[in-house]
Amino acid sequence: MYGMVNKAIQDLVTNNFGEDKWIAMKEKVGFEDDFFISMQSYPDKLTYDLVGAASEILGISAGDVLEAFGEYWILYTADEGYGQLLNLSGSDLKEFLGNLNMLHDRITNIMPDLEPPKFTVKEVDENKVELIYESEREGLASMVVGLLKGLGKRFNKDCSIEQIGHRSKDGKDTFLVSW
Repeated sequence: MYGMVNKAIQDLVTNNFGEDKWIAMKEKVGFEDDFFISMQSYPDKLTYDLVGAASEILGISAGDVLEAFGEYWILYTADEGYGQLLNLSGSDLKEFLGNLNMLHDRITNIMPDLEPPKFTVKEVDENKVELIYESEREGLASMVVGLLKGLGKRFNKDCSIEQIGHRSKDGKDTFLVSW
């Protein structure tokens, strides 16, 4: 994953739990640098290890860490210079969700090593969609829940997110999103 992801984890932990927790996490995973380079690709294992360290050090489940990170990521990326790109991806929640693949396609122009997930959106009714998330990476469904909560906040919608299908051999998780 790109350094921007790991830097966001660092900022989330530092801002909400303190610098000492971040230092403990760095030591636990053996990361010796002072900072992450946003546009540099890092091994996925480092990111997973950071989540595991956060879970252990903060005393919360890895799923809760990922969910908090997903929600944080939406605001973080807007503040890190990607707000305009997010704005171009949709003026409301439903439109934005329908444009997630296009958003990731645009980002791969900037980050050529990006391995983005794929999303399929099926409209259930005016205020409800089924979102199918497909990724080579395992164990990130909780992050998707957090991302959806963050998008709800971005679009001033009180969202309900229910995971109705769990990853199987096809690598897909399914969520029912209503607002």
